[in-house]
Parts: sequence; structure tokens; C-alpha cells
Amino acid sequence: MDKNAITIALPKGRLLLDCVKILSEVGIKAEEDLSTTRRLLVPSEDGSARFLIVRDKDLPVYVDYGAADMGIVGKDVLMESKKNILEPLDLGFGYCRIVVAQPAVAMGLSNTSGWGHARVATKYPNIAERHFAARGEQIEIIPLYGSIELAPLVGLADRIVDLVSTGETLRQNNLVEVQDVMEVTARLVVNRASMKIKAERLVPLIEALRENLQRW
Repeated sequence: MDKNAITIALPKGRLLLDCVKILSEVGIKAEEDLSTTRRLLVPSEDGSARFLIVRDKDLPVYVDYGAADMGIVGKDVLMESKKNILEPLDLGFGYCRIVVAQPAVAMGLSNTSGWGHARVATKYPNIAERHFAARGEQIEIIPLYGSIELAPLVGLADRIVDLVSTGETLRQNNLVEVQDVMEVTARLVVNRASMKIKAERLVPLIEALRENLQRW
């Protein structure tokens, strides 16, 4: 492998296949299937890059500390992490939204503002806190990392802040959206030092990705 190879972090899960596709379209292809490999570091076919496949929540950390020169991650994860990394491209795929939702039965009892001190369950405590602070609402954050929709159904929380795609999970659990928080797409992120030190490698790749997006 080229000693100056760039390291690209990609997230496990729903974004991975689109990440592989968009990179392969600009000539960066792994030497094996990244969706099935058990290897932690996978070289590209031409040795100009290597891939890290990591949990999405860990990806901004790898990029921020320079363990990866660049990566692809959802805007939700990027905003929640609060890491000081560059975000040169909105890649456009993986569209979802972060919303505030509450039980449908509560809709007739009060409006969505002026609830006083509400409890909000979420896997996005930083995003939720910023959202409600901007609205002047006092809340208590309850961090959860699975089955967020269950929290208001059993009285753990009044509302939730969660990522939705079609909204079907909310409907199945008799929850309704009451506020939009943010739209989410996949973003290209780059380590600040790498952008200077490896500019001759990274800048052409970023521009190739930008041009490829215009053809999508």
C-alpha cells in the first residue's frame, strides 16, 4: 500500500452501500466487499486509500483525531458529536428527518408549547437540547439508545426526539409528529490537519465527488 494512502472512515448500517457506490464511481474501490468483510482495515484496489468501517457515532471521533483523513456520516451524527471537523459536501443520500413526537392522545390536552418542564427521551441529547433552548422550552433530557418510541407509551417521557424516514414506526405506536428539528443527509467530513497535509490527495477527490453529484 502507498505510504501516503488516505484513510476513509465509513459507517456501518444503512449508509454503507451508498457510500461504497459513490466512492467507486470516482475510482476508489475496496479490494473486497465492505458490507461483509470482518477485516477492520481494508485497502483500496489500487492501494491509494484504505477503509475503516466503524459505528456511525464513532466516525466523527476517528476523523476529528486524525485516525481517518475523511469519512461519510449522517448530518444527525455530525451535529450530535459537536466535533470540529470540515464538512465540504452534502452527498444528498440517506435522507431522513429528526422530529419531535408525542402520543396522539395528548394532542387534545395541550398544545406543543408551554408544557412547562417536559421530559424528552432521545438518542440525540445535544440536538434536542439546542432545539428546545431555541424555542425557550424547559425540558429534562432522558438519553436512550433503543426503542425510543416506547418511552412516552409507558410514562417515561412526555415526548421524544428521534430520526424518522417514513414515519411508520411512529404511527404504529400511536405517536404523532409535532415539531420538525432538522433534515438529515449524508455528509463528507474531513480532518482539518489532513486537508492541509494531504491536500494533493484530498482536494482532487473532493472535487471528483462534487462533480459526480451533479450527474446524479
